Amino acid sequence: MQRIYSQEYNGVEFVHGSSWKLGKRGCLLETIKLKGVNTMSLIEGVRIRNYRALKDVKMGRLWNDQAGVPLSPLTAIIGKNGAGKSSLLDAFGFLSDCLKFGVEEACVRNGRGGFGKIITQGSDGSIAFEIYYREAPQERPITYEVEIGLDDFGRVCVRNERLRQRRSGQTHGRPFSFLILRDGRGFAWKGEAKGFAEKIENVPTEELFKVIRRELKGEEANATEWVELADNRRLGLATLGVLKQHPRISLFRRFMEGWYLSYFRPDSARSLPMEGPQKRLDVHGDNLGNVVQFMKRDYPDRFSQVLSKIAGRIPGIEKIDTETTADGRLLVKFHAKGFSAPFYAQQMSDGTLKFFAYLLMLSMPDRPPFLCIEEPENGLYHKLLALLVGEFRSFANGRKDAPQIFVTTHQPYLVDDLTPSEVWILEKGEDGCSSIRRASDDPIVASLAEQELPLGTLWYSEYLDGEIKG
Repeated sequence: MQRIYSQEYNGVEFVHGSSWKLGKRGCLLETIKLKGVNTMSLIEGVRIRNYRALKDVKMGRLWNDQAGVPLSPLTAIIGKNGAGKSSLLDAFGFLSDCLKFGVEEACVRNGRGGFGKIITQGSDGSIAFEIYYREAPQERPITYEVEIGLDDFGRVCVRNERLRQRRSGQTHGRPFSFLILRDGRGFAWKGEAKGFAEKIENVPTEELFKVIRRELKGEEANATEWVELADNRRLGLATLGVLKQHPRISLFRRFMEGWYLSYFRPDSARSLPMEGPQKRLDVHGDNLGNVVQFMKRDYPDRFSQVLSKIAGRIPGIEKIDTETTADGRLLVKFHAKGFSAPFYAQQMSDGTLKFFAYLLMLSMPDRPPFLCIEEPENGLYHKLLALLVGEFRSFANGRKDAPQIFVTTHQPYLVDDLTPSEVWILEKGEDGCSSIRRASDDPIVASLAEQELPLGTLWYSEYLDGEIKG
């Protein structure tokens, strides 16, 4: 159904000439043109190699695959149990941990078990990532590539690391590298210096360095510095990204530092943390009370909006507050209509705690630029899922500081309110490795979605899993 209106939806204005579509439950499915939308940094494409079952998966657009369609601000990953959804989310977590803690520690954090456990079985190479990222719609994209492997002594290290960007006005051809490191040695270009146009890949390290030195001339040579890291278990991004003379490296470092993964667990949110305001909800939600305390104190208007949404979605909730125990621990209490005494988080349902936590997460003042959420549907009443998708889409599409949101899900009701371009399907092959494809790339699925058949229904009927052919 195509309509042309001036319409507001969750604070986003659709102007004349915009195209939008309503799903069967009245939820916004697709927008083409938005007024005033200026989303923040966006990952347009990613490639992951040799991470667990992800031997080689690619999503969206890359610098050397400009035919690919960029990732959407809201992306959902679906698939059968064991297809690799958790591995895909953890790959982002692993890369984030590499920046924060170094590659050796990242391999063992969060129960990963070490390099030998996370590299794809049978692979004798490196774990590799490629991120194609744009700071803003009008900015030139940056490509970040990193390979993590073992040195000659069997220690985990950063084997290769590179940042690339096309020159101003350059629309095709290879981007110019402004950071090239191999085993902790290489070159970095200061400021907005153009960088090095690599014409060949996979050449021996010393030969590459000779070519770079030979081709550097004039101002470009003066803007280039030789780099030797003291510890090749740390990313060059972490070391050089704190220096003022490397603004482009700093830009990507800040972006990656802000990544946030949520594995919210209602039982964790029922814990009793020590009193003290905190800005950001932790990955499991243990500090829910601390974030409530902070939001109430520093951002009362935002917190009131969260409460209004909760009251409108979950009947009976009037107020959410905190209480400090005699030993300095924090309780989250919910005031409900018809009851004089409050209910505490320990008494509230999983679904209520989850919905509240997600709304709180999206309202945090320092919103993460990239937000990954594992199975947000668990414990939620199915009619709340459409509302939750609406909240995710509203934040991902409608604000200038909007986060890009990735979710994994098993729930067809949640997928019902997504478009084919927002849904990616992971499948496990006979070799035990995962492959991924976009739902919109399947002509049958795209055609049925155009006829307004909800994606969740198609998934339940096994169209998305590839069981039905022709």
